[in-house]
Parts: sequence; C-alpha cells; structure tokens
Amino acid sequence: MNKGFVETYFNFEKVDWSTMWTSVYNTLFMTIVSTVLVVILGLLLGLALYSLGRKTTYSSRFVYTIVSIISNIFRSTPFMILMVLLIPFTTLLVGTFLGATAAIPALVLSATPFYARLVEISFREVDSGVLEAAEAMGASYGQIIYKILIPESLPSLISGVTVTTITMIGYTAIAGAIGAGGLGAIAWQEGYQRSNYTITLVATVLILVIVFIIQAIGDYLTKRTDKR
Repeated sequence: MNKGFVETYFNFEKVDWSTMWTSVYNTLFMTIVSTVLVVILGLLLGLALYSLGRKTTYSSRFVYTIVSIISNIFRSTPFMILMVLLIPFTTLLVGTFLGATAAIPALVLSATPFYARLVEISFREVDSGVLEAAEAMGASYGQIIYKILIPESLPSLISGVTVTTITMIGYTAIAGAIGAGGLGAIAWQEGYQRSNYTITLVATVLILVIVFIIQAIGDYLTKRTDKR
C-alpha cells in the first residue's frame, strides 16, 4: 500500500480521541432525544391520518388532505434547508441555533411526517376482518387501537422506527456541518476542512458502527414481536 495513502488516511496520531468521543455523545444525544419525540408525535399523527382516511365524510377527507399536504411539505423539504428556515424558531425555543440541542427541532419536524406515514401504512396493513369483528363485539375505538391495531402492527412499527432512526443519524451528520456538533461536525470541520482525512475516516466508521448496532437491535425486536 502506498505510504502517502497510509499517512493520509491512517495516521491515528492526528485524532483527538476525547473530542471524538464527545462528538459520539452529541450524535447519540441528538438521535435518541429526537427518536423518542418522533415516535410519540409520529404515532399520534399516523393514527390521525389512519382514522381520518377510514372515514368517508367530506369534512374528514378535507382534514385528511390538509394534514397530508402539511406532512408532505416537511417530509419533502431537504433537511439542511429546513434547519436554516427554522433558525428563528429554534433560537426562540432553545435560545441558540448552535449545538446538539438546537438541532432537535429540525430533526423532529423533518422525521415526524416520515414516520407518521410509516405508521399509517402499518395500520392499514392490519386485517380489516379483525377490526370489524372487534367492532361487532362492541369494542370501543380506544380498545381497538391499544388491543388490536398497535399489537398487530408492532413489528412493522418497530421496523419503521429503525428506518427513521437511521435516517436521522444521517441528518445529524448534515446538521453537524452547520453548527450542531456531533460526528458530522468533526468530520467536516476537523477532517475535511483541515485536510485531516484520518478524522473524517474515523468519524465515518463510528457513524457506520452506530447504524449497524441500531439496525441489529431493530431487526431483533422486529423478529421477537412478529407472530407470523
């Protein structure tokens, strides 16, 4: 292997490991906090979309269309643009637009509509015959949600959380490039901008390790909850 290539990408003496582990912490902080909020809000929004979509009244269809349009706007807006647009709101909410905490509003607003759509799809895949039987037996709508809809769609919901979480890790890397901190920030600022490609390589490998761990946990939980 070329000596210059090794010195460029594998010179680990250039890596400040304390700073690197701090960046790992910031990435995990942004991802975990955002994921918790996205799961809660996404379930509520997905349930609302599913419930409105089942109804045939004009008002329900109208509200469903409005909610869908708003969700699609946030879901389709590139994350970096959304984060910049939300700077005034973020500053008002957390007092600054820099740092890991400041990235959370943009992460939540971008990922919640995405997960809500996955939730809606998961609920739609539940056998309608089971729902009709529960309704015929006098089950309330709340009972149908908590005892049938969520348990029956749980593997799909977990799979959706896994996909959404991995997507948000990619978003944290983008957020890091514009002041949020984390592995994306160190890869861009300390690595690329200073031509220290070892740092960029290490940060990339750590992001991949986090992704693989999350994917493995998600796959395990999906299989454990799948009754088929």
